Amino acid sequence: MAEALQRKLAAQLLQRIQDGIYPPGSAFPSYRSIAAEHGIGHGAAYRAVQILRTAGHLEGQPRKTLTVRHPAGVRTLADPDAEWPYGRGEVERSRPRVTEELAIRLDCRPGTQVSRERVELLDPDGRPAMLITTWRRGRPRVHATSRISVSLHRATADEAHLLGLSTEALTLLVDRTRLDAAGAVTEVADLILPADRWTVGR
Repeated sequence: MAEALQRKLAAQLLQRIQDGIYPPGSAFPSYRSIAAEHGIGHGAAYRAVQILRTAGHLEGQPRKTLTVRHPAGVRTLADPDAEWPYGRGEVERSRPRVTEELAIRLDCRPGTQVSRERVELLDPDGRPAMLITTWRRGRPRVHATSRISVSLHRATADEAHLLGLSTEALTLLVDRTRLDAAGAVTEVADLILPADRWTVGR
């Protein structure tokens, strides 16, 4: 009975989004105000809002201000090796020692210290488009070619937070390896793209 009430309320709130009462980009009412308006408990209102968030109609973190998500436009990443033409958000840099898995990708010994950079790339409207985490040994070097592979990936809590997704949302993981003219690896990178907004192809 309680679950049916939550789903009914979620459907009513979704109808308001579709009717433009809560337009894309606007702040969504708090679950407390929804509870007061509908005369129900906070828990039921919270779960109804989470139904909309999990379905991708809202973005943001639970128990904080949520916004109505813009309709997802699907774009194609034609060349994962190309420079990003729009803005950048948060940038995080560190100097970790590589794991065995990363050492294989970088063609170096496990424990080697490398440069790591994670960049949040933005759409033209300033919304998060994707995350790129790059690892390299030494200084940046010119690359001649690259290898690309694509797989499905469940977003980690950190990735979901930065991309405005629900935890474990489905994403595309693009593994990009850059090589110099002699075929030596210059850097590797993981591109994380929301699967509901992107396809990858050439």
